[in-house]
Amino acid sequence: MKKKKSPVGLIILLLIVAAVVLLVNHFHIDDFNAVKPGLLYTSGQPRGMDYNRLLYRYHIATIVNVRTASEHRERNWRNEEIVWVRNNGVKYVELPVEKANPFPDAQTQERFLALMADNADLPVLLHGSSDDKRVAMLTAVWLRKAEGHNLEKTIAEVRQIIDDRELTEDEIAFISNLVK
Repeated sequence: MKKKKSPVGLIILLLIVAAVVLLVNHFHIDDFNAVKPGLLYTSGQPRGMDYNRLLYRYHIATIVNVRTASEHRERNWRNEEIVWVRNNGVKYVELPVEKANPFPDAQTQERFLALMADNADLPVLLHGSSDDKRVAMLTAVWLRKAEGHNLEKTIAEVRQIIDDRELTEDEIAFISNLVK
């Protein structure tokens, strides 16, 4: 006579696999990049426990959001972010750049460079939505004007932020015209 196998072992295994999958997804920040560890990180929109990971693992002191006011109304992510930064002593800055024209104007560039120059604001998380050209172009501003990176090195960094796609002629021209 064959003994029936108990499904308990299979159920436990499935629960463990489900827990691991949920944990990995729960602590995944879309398009996260360490541009310069300890100074500048970029990402898509953090959510849920991502904020705690940013604070405790990367010690983020300032979150900079490049979305415009009209984008704030698209989803409820902004309320979550504002509440979290207030509750955790993290500075929150909005430097809106139009999605249709991802090149930050001179005033936005200067505000970002001033923020990055203040040690009390570091490290900074610069974010927009996933694969955000605006984040990449503002990062290029800092790399060229504050860090003194050459064109090739800056383009390589920017490509990492925008998932290794080729830059457009306009993007290359914008980065080329950034000088210290």
